Parts: sequence; C-alpha cells; structure tokens
Amino acid sequence: MLNLPHPAPHLVPEAIALLKLLIATPSLSREEDKTASLIQEFLHERAIPTARQMNNIWSCNRHFDSSKPTLLLNSHHDTVKPNQDWTRNPFEASEENGVLYGLGSNDAGGALVSLLATFVHFYERPDLPFNLIMAATAEEEIIGKNGVESILPELGSISAAIVGEPTECALAVAEKGLMVLDCTAHGASGHAARNTGINAIDKAMHNIQWFHCFEFPKTSPFLGPIKMSVTMINAGTQHNVIPDRCSFVVDVRTTDVYTHEEVLAVIADHVNCEVLPRSVRLRPSSISLAHPIVRSAERLGITTFASATLSDQSVMPFPSVKIGPGVSERSHTANEFILLDEIRDGIAAYIHLIETLTSFGTF
Repeated sequence: MLNLPHPAPHLVPEAIALLKLLIATPSLSREEDKTASLIQEFLHERAIPTARQMNNIWSCNRHFDSSKPTLLLNSHHDTVKPNQDWTRNPFEASEENGVLYGLGSNDAGGALVSLLATFVHFYERPDLPFNLIMAATAEEEIIGKNGVESILPELGSISAAIVGEPTECALAVAEKGLMVLDCTAHGASGHAARNTGINAIDKAMHNIQWFHCFEFPKTSPFLGPIKMSVTMINAGTQHNVIPDRCSFVVDVRTTDVYTHEEVLAVIADHVNCEVLPRSVRLRPSSISLAHPIVRSAERLGITTFASATLSDQSVMPFPSVKIGPGVSERSHTANEFILLDEIRDGIAAYIHLIETLTSFGTF
C-alpha cells in the first residue's frame, strides 16, 4: 500500500458516501441507468456540468482548452450478477471495522469514486497543462459496445487515459487482449458399428492438440506468450452415429507483439477446421515506459506490472494505463469488499500521479 500524504482528505468521506449509494443501487450490465443518474447528481451538486449518452456520463474540467492535450479518466459503474455464494445482501453497503462490503465495491466502485473525487479536486484548476475528461461508463463487465467505446467520438482527441480498476494502486503498463474463436471440424456421418463415415471428433482432437501445444515465436517483454485455451466442446447426436461435425471454443489471450489479424493468419496456416472469431475489437495494449504517466508513477514509487485481465483499455486507440484501489482477486467473488483505507489511498495516488504529470508540461 502506498504511503503518500493526502492532499484532499475532505474528499474521502464524500467518495465513500457515493460508493455506498452505488452499491445500494443495482447496476448490472445494461441496467446502469440509476447509477448513471447518481453519478450525474454527485457532479451536479458540485456545480460540475455533465453530458450523458445512454448510461455513460462524462464531464470536462472547467478550463478545457482544445489546444491542449487531453487526459481521460475512466472507470465503469456496471457490475456482474451476484453469485450464489453470497451470504450478505450484495446490494447493501455494510461497513464493519473499516471494511465496506457490497457488490461492485472492489470492481470497480472504489476506483470509480476515487477518480470522481480526483476530478473534483482538479476541476477548477486554471493552470493545468492538459485537459481532463472524467467518464463513468457502462457495460464493461460484458465488454459491451454501448460503454466507453460508444462515446469516444463525442470526447474528441484523447492523448492518454488512466483507467480505474483494482490493482492495489500499482500501474499496469500493458494488458492482454482477447479473441474468442468458434471452431468447427467437419466430417461425414455413418454407423458406429461399421467402418463408414469420417469422425469429426477425431479431426477436432488433432486441432485441439495444436491449440494446446503451439507456441508463437515472438514473446512480449511485458505480457509474455500468447495463451490459447480450448474451453468448450460439443459433438454428436447419439451413441451409434459417427458425428459429422464437432464444434469447440478457444479463448485466446493476445499480446502487444502480434495484431489479431496476424494471430488469425498463423492459426489458419496450422489447423484444418473452420475458425470464426467472434470479434477482433478487444485488442492488447501497452504504453512506452518513457511515457510521462509511467515516469510520473516511477517518481512516486508506484510499481509497474503487466495485467492478464481485460478492461476497457482494450477498446482505447490511444496510450493508457490501469491503476486503482482494491485487489483484483476480490473481483466477482462472494461478499466482495474494499477497505476504506484503500479508497483513501486511491484518491491520494490519483491526485499525486496527475500532479506529478503536470511537471512534464505535456505528453
């Protein structure tokens, strides 16, 4: 945990109070309208105007100047569905001994309210060498197209972004991308008792073994190798019929040394089954270690790492980092929680990071 002096302690209780309201207001993906309104109200109460598109809320700093570069602050306010192992009410914000329980408290409520508090802190600053846009967005948990990706055309030119996710306030300088592949091996049906037909399962097994064993030649210095995992398989209609098709799903975690198109070309050269990507839009990301945001983090003693988990960085066509209070392993777990001290430290870390970034002048 960072031990930075807090430049705006009065913002901590305001952020915690907002997080409690958000927890108590169900905001499953595609159902975030009420939490979007709460976030708007939080900013309006502080005389900060907002824009809204569907369930996405954003605001620009008061002294926005189009001649300056723009830094996007972004986190999401949708949540996954609570799983059956919850023993608490997931929509009740319960505080016990400095711990705040509730669905979305850790992922990514703590980061969201910390970024909102940070934006409030800088909103009136006339001397910033860059603009700030705060965007609280929807559908991150389902990688939906009506989240941050849908509003990027409305935000104008973005030079870089800070994405709020639970990272224990370490700075993710790279993040793996994702492709989900629907694969189908084709054979010919026949009677299982006779030597007829072509078993599609046999053909699929050969391809599945390739996905399991193949290693791409290039390895990312940040993210390591590409990882391919067969996660679902389906074939056959009854025990005595040779199946004429076998379908399987491959989860591909991509890195910054290959484009998705290059990965697909390599796969096509090695397998003899149909391969259809569901999407190529969730791309890996990385940022230069010489970027002022990374250098600002280093000055503050913030550690850097590469992230295997996906976030809204995957749809951002500009340099971005991921950082925030909370612990990634708590996300999507029963009785999710965040420490109140983590929120305090998250606000301090964001403010110090942006303040240090101002010393670089531009980026």
